[in-house]
Amino acid sequence: MSLMENQTEVTQSILLGLTNDPGLQVPLFITFFRIYTITLVRNLGMILHILLDFRLHTPMYFFLGNLSLVDFCYSSSVTPTVMAGLLTGDIVVSYNDCAAQMFFFGVFATVENYLLASKFYDRYAAVSKPLHYAITRTAHVCACLSIGSYVCYSLNVSIHTVDMFRLSFCKSNVVQHLFCDIPAVMVLSCSDRHVLVLVLIYVASFNISFALLVIGIVYTFIFIRILKIQSAAGYQKAVSTCASHFTAVFIFYGTVTFMYLQPSSNHSMDPGKIACVFYTMVTPMLNPLVYSLRNKEVKNAFRKILLETK
Repeated sequence: MSLMENQTEVTQSILLGLTNDPGLQVPLFITFFRIYTITLVRNLGMILHILLDFRLHTPMYFFLGNLSLVDFCYSSSVTPTVMAGLLTGDIVVSYNDCAAQMFFFGVFATVENYLLASKFYDRYAAVSKPLHYAITRTAHVCACLSIGSYVCYSLNVSIHTVDMFRLSFCKSNVVQHLFCDIPAVMVLSCSDRHVLVLVLIYVASFNISFALLVIGIVYTFIFIRILKIQSAAGYQKAVSTCASHFTAVFIFYGTVTFMYLQPSSNHSMDPGKIACVFYTMVTPMLNPLVYSLRNKEVKNAFRKILLETK
């Protein structure tokens, strides 16, 4: 990172990581290694499963497959760095590595937000207008929506990343966070960052609010339908499914909101590190279980694959 201190250019920055306590580093490394392994197995397995089974080539599973891909990518952009920091202590990263990590994490985290909203809206459209849904939700439309989201958010995050590294950094080259994230790096700048902070908050607020609005509307519709269920078993199953979805949504949006929708002067990196663990590691591990692996169609297709391989 081009950090300036006493007009001297510094080409590297230091990530402090989660903790420097030797008694916690190994247990945390083992914990994160298990979480990351589960994340890789579940998400890559889900992608492969959807690709191989033609019965799952539907819009719903198209979005779920993309969600698994994004979970894998944005977790992989952060988790290995965190685990390396637990083994080696403080991590020295170059300007280019810091910018790249900031860019890729920003892209995949933002696309995750879009895909969650798209997935819930897809279910709303399928249930409320099933005949119209079959006509409008073609493979071409789904592909365009997905590709468009990757392109648009890549351009969006590119602008934020470039603006970040146009600032002058003269306070320190020590990033008190798990990885090169915009709020953590921004506080090191001695430039006037007022406009950049406002843009970050407004853009993040719009993205999060839009997704939550879509999810809220969908679940209001679903809740009304649940109240009409006569079967006790069906009612219990529907409530259980919605509760698991709400838990995953709350973990992701609650921690992201805490991290990005507060002024940079109020950022406390210690609570931010804990929040970061949830939305970069826990959520990608839980999403396949919450949205896919509990689905009856996925279970049946998985059993068929297992039987065919015997």
